[in-house]
Amino acid sequence: MTDMTPDAIRQDKIRNVAIIAHVDHGKTTLVDQLFKQSGMFRANQRVDERLMDSMDLERERGITISSKNGSFVYKDYWINIIDTPGHADFGGQVERVLNMADAALLLVDAQEGPMPQTYFVLKKALAVALPVIVIINKIDKPNARTNWVVDQVFDLFVQLEAPDHILDFPVVFASAKEGYAHLDSGKHNDRGGSMAPLMETIIAHVPPPSGNPAGPLQLQVCSIDYSSFLGRLGIGKVTSGILKVGQSVVVVNHTGALVPAAISQMYRFQGNRKTAATCAGVGEIVAVAGIDTVAIGDTYTVADNPSPRPRVCVDPPTISVNILPNDSPFAGKEGVYVTSRHLADRLHRETLADVALVVEETAKGVGFKVSGRGELHLAILIEKMRREGYEFQVSRPQVVVKRQGSRILEPYEALTIDVNEAYMGAAMEGLGLRKGKLIDMQQGKGQTRLTYKIPTRGLIGYRSEFMTSTKGMGVMNYVFLEYGPHAGDIRHRRNGVLISKATCITVAYALFNLQARGKLFYGPAVEVYQGQIIGEHARDTDLVVNPAKGKKLTNIRAAGSDENVILTPPVNMSLEECIAYINDDELVEVTPRNIRLRKRGKGTTLMSRDLKDAA
Repeated sequence: MTDMTPDAIRQDKIRNVAIIAHVDHGKTTLVDQLFKQSGMFRANQRVDERLMDSMDLERERGITISSKNGSFVYKDYWINIIDTPGHADFGGQVERVLNMADAALLLVDAQEGPMPQTYFVLKKALAVALPVIVIINKIDKPNARTNWVVDQVFDLFVQLEAPDHILDFPVVFASAKEGYAHLDSGKHNDRGGSMAPLMETIIAHVPPPSGNPAGPLQLQVCSIDYSSFLGRLGIGKVTSGILKVGQSVVVVNHTGALVPAAISQMYRFQGNRKTAATCAGVGEIVAVAGIDTVAIGDTYTVADNPSPRPRVCVDPPTISVNILPNDSPFAGKEGVYVTSRHLADRLHRETLADVALVVEETAKGVGFKVSGRGELHLAILIEKMRREGYEFQVSRPQVVVKRQGSRILEPYEALTIDVNEAYMGAAMEGLGLRKGKLIDMQQGKGQTRLTYKIPTRGLIGYRSEFMTSTKGMGVMNYVFLEYGPHAGDIRHRRNGVLISKATCITVAYALFNLQARGKLFYGPAVEVYQGQIIGEHARDTDLVVNPAKGKKLTNIRAAGSDENVILTPPVNMSLEECIAYINDDELVEVTPRNIRLRKRGKGTTLMSRDLKDAA
């Protein structure tokens, strides 16, 4: 069974597992090692790290953003691996792919133990009754505490009311980075061996997929891929019947309509690549071409006996932004796709592949309200659109509130921060101002772990403030908790901004004199326009300034009277920081080349006093 054959793989020889964990606990690195040690690559073949992270943004940021499918063969068993994101903002990617798995591999850091996202992903796995194999990863760390972590994981299972047969979970101790695994916690210092104990555990404890090969065809789409030759590919697991290339099928869409189609091409996953197949049986995970309108949750079945599966349900979004066509003075200069129609097409296409994203037209009919799981979720979408040549504007993030009679409910997050005791006071003060309530505190070895219940609004823009207050030594993680009563006003920015009075090119002399007024976002020789935000004011009011004001020249020379123009380096903010920074009357202008902040409106109304001061 080590070679691909045109026939369906035997059902009892298939194992489908999803890897779930908190962010940065080693999921993608573990998949790399399983691929390498399964004999998939030649001895002299060059293999990239983090094979499953195929997007440029994933490699740049070092995180998994979208779920990926792969597989390897071990002792005649075909093991399908589903790599999932660890960040809370991409939880929708986890929820939609768990239906393809028959068990879950739960990775937990041997030093950190269970974290907020560990709770979230385990809760989702238990909701679909998946058996779980616990992997205590990174046992090669000097401060690893494997027995304590196992106890914490067991307590987490009990807290989530896992049934008895799942509570008796197998435990594997591993170092994905070093490429070895053990079944005995006492061998955590033994750095020899391979990943074979983990592979054997998967074969022994993961049940083969269930389903009737003689029943009507049933394949629900859980992921979407694209091919420049074949168009959209629907990825899912065959749960009933047999699927063949050339077969006539119907696709049951979100309205319940039956859309006729023919299977033009089909692929299995071998490693992180796709290989052509002609037939797939129950339990196989395949990518199918044949219909360009297929979306996540649609079911491939047969016309004479249609049997669609229940559609995928995910948690609702908690944060929204408005994405608007660009109307700044520089509109259309840098982007390829700039109209509302372009934005509508692109956003609609994204919702077909991301079930956690909701797109609606704004109340005013200009632009679109885009709702997602968090700042990072929306920022990744915006960054992808920017790199594809889109030009648009983004409003300040708003939480998605609910109404319960006369009460307004807003989303709350469970926030966990790990911080040095020396900076604990500053972190607690900042969270107090953002309406955070301390739930738990654990101290040890100079580090403190604080658990807060905090409104989602309170976390908008907090990460940069937190890193500053902890001198870059703090770690924060959060996950959606519940909807609760409105917490009142939260002021996330205490300073006003410096606004350019006219369209001009910045001058070093003017910027040098403006440094005393606050922090600058631009250096000299940069083109800016009227209403553009060029810096942060030192006070809580906005100030209109002239960044092009030059030095008055005379024909009289005076030795030593000139000042040296020494400029402080400008503050460079990332896209997420820009989106979190702005107020309700401001926008982020996003183009393929630049990210700018501006006041709303085509021009800024300037008071006569401001004009006089800026002159």
